[in-house]
Amino acid sequence: MALGVAGTIVLAPVAGSVVPAFAQEVANAALDPITIRVGANDGFTRVEFAGVVGSRARVRKDGQTIIVRIGSTAAPDVTRLKVDPPPGVEKVETRAILDATEVVITLKEGADARTGSADGAVWLNLYPAGEAPAAPAGAAVPTGGAVPVVATKADDRVSLSFTWGAPVGAAVFRRGDAVWVVFDTAARMDMSKARDLGVATDARWAVGPDYTAIRIAAPEALPVSATGEGATWTVTIGGPSSATQSVEVDRDDSHDTTLIARMAGATKTVWLTDPMVGDRFAAVTALAPGKRFADERRTIDLTLLPTAQGLAVETPTDNLQIKAEGDLVTLSRPGGLTLSPPSMALEAAAPPEAHAPKKAEFPALILSDWSDVGDEGFNARYRRLQDAAALESIAASDNPRAPIEDRLALVRFLVGSGLGFEAVGVVNAMFAQTPSLQGEPELRGLRGAARASIGRLEEAELDFSSGALAGDPSTKVWQGWLAAEQGDWAGARQAFSGGAAAIDDFPPVWRARFGAAHAMAALETGDLNAAKALLAYSFSQNAPAADQLTARLVQARVFEQEGATDRALAVYKAIGRAPLDGIATPAKLGVIRIELAKGTMTATDAAAQLETLKWRWRGDATELAVIRTLGGLYLSQGRYREALDTLRGAGKRLGDLPGAAELQTDLSNAFRALFLDGAADGLQPVQALALFYDFRDLTPVGADGDEMVRRLARRLVDVDLLDQAAELLKYQVDNRLEGVAKAQVATTLATILLMDRQPEPALQALWSSRTTLLPTALNSQRRALEARALMDLGRYDHALEVLDTDRSPEAQQVRADIFWKQENWAGAAALYEARLGERYKDTATALTPDEESRVIRAGVGYSLARDAGALGRLSRNYEPFKARAKSGAAMRIALDSLNGMDGAADAQSFAGLTASADTFAGWVNQMKTQLRQETGGNRAAATPARPSAPAAAAPAGG
Repeated sequence: MALGVAGTIVLAPVAGSVVPAFAQEVANAALDPITIRVGANDGFTRVEFAGVVGSRARVRKDGQTIIVRIGSTAAPDVTRLKVDPPPGVEKVETRAILDATEVVITLKEGADARTGSADGAVWLNLYPAGEAPAAPAGAAVPTGGAVPVVATKADDRVSLSFTWGAPVGAAVFRRGDAVWVVFDTAARMDMSKARDLGVATDARWAVGPDYTAIRIAAPEALPVSATGEGATWTVTIGGPSSATQSVEVDRDDSHDTTLIARMAGATKTVWLTDPMVGDRFAAVTALAPGKRFADERRTIDLTLLPTAQGLAVETPTDNLQIKAEGDLVTLSRPGGLTLSPPSMALEAAAPPEAHAPKKAEFPALILSDWSDVGDEGFNARYRRLQDAAALESIAASDNPRAPIEDRLALVRFLVGSGLGFEAVGVVNAMFAQTPSLQGEPELRGLRGAARASIGRLEEAELDFSSGALAGDPSTKVWQGWLAAEQGDWAGARQAFSGGAAAIDDFPPVWRARFGAAHAMAALETGDLNAAKALLAYSFSQNAPAADQLTARLVQARVFEQEGATDRALAVYKAIGRAPLDGIATPAKLGVIRIELAKGTMTATDAAAQLETLKWRWRGDATELAVIRTLGGLYLSQGRYREALDTLRGAGKRLGDLPGAAELQTDLSNAFRALFLDGAADGLQPVQALALFYDFRDLTPVGADGDEMVRRLARRLVDVDLLDQAAELLKYQVDNRLEGVAKAQVATTLATILLMDRQPEPALQALWSSRTTLLPTALNSQRRALEARALMDLGRYDHALEVLDTDRSPEAQQVRADIFWKQENWAGAAALYEARLGERYKDTATALTPDEESRVIRAGVGYSLARDAGALGRLSRNYEPFKARAKSGAAMRIALDSLNGMDGAADAQSFAGLTASADTFAGWVNQMKTQLRQETGGNRAAATPARPSAPAAAAPAGG
């Protein structure tokens, strides 16, 4: 078919003038159904959609995205636009939607686009940032604040000219004995030169918030026309009508039924109240040149009035929505408009033959007698229906109003005979030949039924969600079955209830399937009695063996719910031997679930069997149930990587299924258990880090995610993997946090960087996270870290300035180290001793390594400063600790008096001594201890979580 031919792109230069001119050979070339032409000049790029299908494209703008909807499933060739995007375009994509294709053009920041239609093509002008044409210069309201209106009379007509200061949109139409002129700008009307209106009798105007409306009384017999040129609109009442462009109005049944008006330059929808009648109506204004809607179209929801310019809409409803976007005006209601089916406009068909399948009461209903082939047999009946449909299709190629009854008869026969693929092909061909038939309820219902029967569930859902099928009970039955197939049990019950009036009219095989699916939905929603009654209904239909097995599978679930696990297990095992994977797989899952609960199967054996089932049946709620059970088993065995891999892999593929939400919850809970509740504490830090990196996309947003990262960083610090810990925290600081939280994590990052002897990155972390109103303790900690980093860089004076008058323990510790590096021995020794406090009084407890280093440094400092008194006091206080000191020799030397050391004591003499009293190592140990306390690392070793496998329910069928 012609519509199956992919579109082409034709390249042509755009002349430097405002209106692009395409090369002559391009203009004369034969066009494909979809032809895309691209031209460019210095200011913008024009993209034209031409051809039979391309010229009917619809364009809408959503923020920085331009969406061009083309009414064909054959995607046009947009390679040129993708490979070399026009200036101002970020990317170009195509996507398939129901019976159409959309070209999605994403604009760069600041870029803009204009759209319209001309010369049998829809065009799109793409402007880079700063190149879009400016709005018309000058205010629309003329100087003086009023728009001059000039009336020009003749014997049979009168013309009124409205001269604005800039182009404005207008709508001109008649309602009864009055002509309405509506502008999209508020302004006063100067009617001093329009007092005598000739054939018209009176004119009154009113100003709204953003519009102006003029009502002109004129006899109904007088025609009305409107023309626009620049900023002047001329309305003529009486005389011959001027020729203007026509506004095209089509229906759109892709989702909720709407009406789409193609009107270039549409600007605004203005709602008005007629003062003479009191009813409410709408006018849709548009820029010049003039464009009219010549017909009158009535529906239950609205009436489109004939207009001389723009659109006028009357409605008895209070929720009609009219949206003007670019060149499209969309008329809709919540749930869709109520429109007659397209077949109402077709010619009457000849009386159907006696053997032809008859139309069902509901559009998505299948009748049992559709598959009846009579005495002639299947082949003869199929050929007869096919020939009649082919003749009708040939007639429709020349006459768009040709009937469709023979083709419908063929579709009914195919659906009733279980030939879903063939039925879908016939309906698709009808839609391609006559796109308006997409609003035909029976065609949409039968194609949805055919798609559902061949497993194309998502496509079937699109058909059944069409506005043409809104409120149809047979559609509700199908929607209930589709919801049950995908594990949406609550939605299934609701839909089945809505289709109760139609379900008994289906053939027995489908009644059995629907009954089993409804029973499973009732079971999963806790209504056991309803499930039993629905199972009895399903068994009574004398359905084929496969469908009876499906119902038995639900019955086994009922037994399991009632506690009769032995009966359930026997049924599951019997069904599991069936050569039908869609039924056997959930049955085998039931066997594994029961035997695990009884203890007759080990978790390892169950996991091995579930791995096999995971590949045996895929793509629906059965696979979700298998995956959830397998993931729980892996977690219970401590096989965390396998569990996360299994759960995440299925989540990506099955994310659209209703049950995927529970699977995602399982995945999130497993990740939280590992990195927030301590289940991963039993892993080696490197293993935990690798696991976190591989699944870091599961990190929750907010405080929990930040706490996970801090806990993992603490574990890495414990084993001196400082670079990896710093990388984790740096990502948090740079990408996830703000304010006080950012300052807190940046402080921890700076601490780790200083542990790794990287003072410059530590300073950058502190300085880049500065903020006001930090807690006092945090401020003091940050000052001490900043001073320590400056000290490590040799900027001692600057470090002391940062500390200033801060006398906190952290600041005093840094200050002592700075004094030591400056060889201010007395000051350093005094601070080291002060940091010890009254520790000397507890002689029963040995000194820690950090306390020993302070004693040693204090003694050495007093010795170098020749302060015998202070050294003697220190020696008396800490003499009892010498015997148990880890650095006993260093302690004895440091605490000896100065007698006999004149001329020998200097810094070099104590180099080896102070090396064993490294305060940096003590500070590092102190920071590690503090980090453990802040992140809960000082608690007892966590026991890895061993959650039981979730009791995920298996669906009724594959």
